[in-house]
Amino acid sequence: MKTAEAARDWLCNPDSGVSAHYVLGYDGTCWQLVTEEMRAWHAGLGAWGSVEEVNSRSIGIEIANTGDEPFPEPQMAALELLLSGILARWSIPPERVIGHACMAPGRKIDPGPLFDWARLVSKGLAVSADPAAPGDFHDDARRFGYRCAPEQQAALLKSFRDRFRPGADGPLCDADRAMMAGLAARWPAA
Repeated sequence: MKTAEAARDWLCNPDSGVSAHYVLGYDGTCWQLVTEEMRAWHAGLGAWGSVEEVNSRSIGIEIANTGDEPFPEPQMAALELLLSGILARWSIPPERVIGHACMAPGRKIDPGPLFDWARLVSKGLAVSADPAAPGDFHDDARRFGYRCAPEQQAALLKSFRDRFRPGADGPLCDADRAMMAGLAARWPAA
């Protein structure tokens, strides 16, 4: 969508078949579209850890962004405030804060490589990857929470790197394996 308002309006249109609990505009405006107690249809088909149907067990936040631009300060500040309230209200630990690309690598690509995950980590609203002894990347990814078919391995690597190793490219390497091993050991998905 070209604007946050257009995204909001589409998510409110019954013909769209999609919805979200919240939409955040570039200027930090936050629209609540669905109450947190209700199911929204933001995730589509996707899984995380033992949760096979993410829509039923999540609160969806859509953040207006094209994917190739930085997220502006007012938007990030609004996200921090919103996220801290949601985590407190529902006793959600920071390791359960994921992007759409985490629960459906390849099919979903947001929030993308320019999203400031480190900022959320610094506020205790998300987790970071602390390297451990490199292990089997795909087994550790499953232990951490990623669910991917074998043909989605390239999408998994991109999703992981966008979040935990921004700017990294090339084939799977020991740095990737070490980071994923650390995540799997420290933050095993529930």
